[in-house]
Amino acid sequence: MKYSQIIGAILCLVIIGLCFTNWTYHPDLDKYFTGYFSEENVYGKPAILINFFSGLAFICFLIPRIWAKRLNMAICSILLAFVIKTFILFGGCYKGICPEREWGLWALLLVSITMLITTFLPDMKLKTNK
Repeated sequence: MKYSQIIGAILCLVIIGLCFTNWTYHPDLDKYFTGYFSEENVYGKPAILINFFSGLAFICFLIPRIWAKRLNMAICSILLAFVIKTFILFGGCYKGICPEREWGLWALLLVSITMLITTFLPDMKLKTNK
């Protein structure tokens, strides 16, 4: 695709923004959790690692070299795996109470899947030796 690298770079910025949105609502605590906030830091701050990998992917999307495209596939795969782990962690039930998954958590999963797909569609013209 002609614009896959630009779309991927924009998606990296979208993921960074999604870390500040509400991910889950916990009715027993009457609080919303984000990527940077959880009650007494029980779930940690997964947004820090998500933003780190999104930043690396952003740089690799902008570099027009084949090694950057290959590295970007690995980075986005690790990012997707971590987002799936975070989705399960934040959305899982505990002590009989199930939090409500907000749109930010669903969007984070969808955008990271789309970002991985864009890594498989680089617009690279390879040199052929004659």
